[in-house]
Amino acid sequence: MNAPVMPLTTACPVNVHNEWDPLEEIIVGVPDFARVPTPGPDLFAVEYHEHHATPDQIPSGPYEPRVIEETREDLAHLVAALEGLGVTVRRPETNDHGRSFGSPDWRSDGEFNYCPRDVLLPVGDMIIETPMPLRSRFFEPLAYKDILLDYFRRGARWVSAPKPRLADDTWNLPGRGPALSNHEPLFDAANVVRAGRDILYLVSCSGNRLGGEWLQRTLGSDYRVHLLEGIYEGTHIDTTVTLLGPGKVLLNPARIKADALPDVFRNWDILWTPEMVDTGTTWPYPRASIWSGMNFFMVNPQLAVVNEAQVPLRRLLDKHGIETIGVPLRHCRTLSGGLHCVTLDVRRRGALESYT
Repeated sequence: MNAPVMPLTTACPVNVHNEWDPLEEIIVGVPDFARVPTPGPDLFAVEYHEHHATPDQIPSGPYEPRVIEETREDLAHLVAALEGLGVTVRRPETNDHGRSFGSPDWRSDGEFNYCPRDVLLPVGDMIIETPMPLRSRFFEPLAYKDILLDYFRRGARWVSAPKPRLADDTWNLPGRGPALSNHEPLFDAANVVRAGRDILYLVSCSGNRLGGEWLQRTLGSDYRVHLLEGIYEGTHIDTTVTLLGPGKVLLNPARIKADALPDVFRNWDILWTPEMVDTGTTWPYPRASIWSGMNFFMVNPQLAVVNEAQVPLRRLLDKHGIETIGVPLRHCRTLSGGLHCVTLDVRRRGALESYT
């Protein structure tokens, strides 16, 4: 169904400058038809080389119906909690991800519309479709097209990064350098967190240096894109760095050392993530690390939405003046996405500032 035509207004629906200003509108993903895609050099290099010797050994296919149904229930709890706080919630379309598609160079099927955090990057009044490095996610932004058209008609800027070719030489074999080559800009939006004028960009197997350079040029001189390298070679930044408020950050002690902080945090208050509660997996092995427990988001600097299972983390946040709302997300390690991953903050009440 097409979105209704909305007249242009002066109140832009996209306004995000950091990870903690008071939340007004958010997109929450959907788990329907989620699956592990057809194996290929991309999936192998980015996610599965630690578990299998060759791409053809990856156990692709749909998740069991119980996982999808229980995740649908958990996300309904999340939506109800947010709407109870007065936050506007949008949802992407549901698509059949088992359908095949491709380019002149390759063919694939899809994965899911579960993690809007990977697909779209709102900065200021602009929302960016990111050049994701997995072939299976090439057309994933289509699930958000009606939402994006609505935002554009109401005054938001809408940019799509150059669509990558994703040829076979995009990925390096394990042990032969970084997972991603630097042939073209590649990154998931979840490689990025926003701290006002400072944008942190993780160089990893889901984001290369060229992607960070493209982002800096696109955002312009109002922003400083900090390339974080040698910290975590896995996918996204939000199981390593969680921004809590102005000058306050939660860090992963297994990946960042107290004597080697990123420069942007030199004068910040540092909280260290406690031991995580393992929420388990129904897949042959977890697709997300145990650190997905620190993958949560802020409603405002005094309120966070956290996986209800992470009791030690909730106690730590409470000790530092941050109240938490606990919601279930039973299959975050199976589907590879915590509460930050399955949401995308689109509008927060605040302005562009510098916190360094």
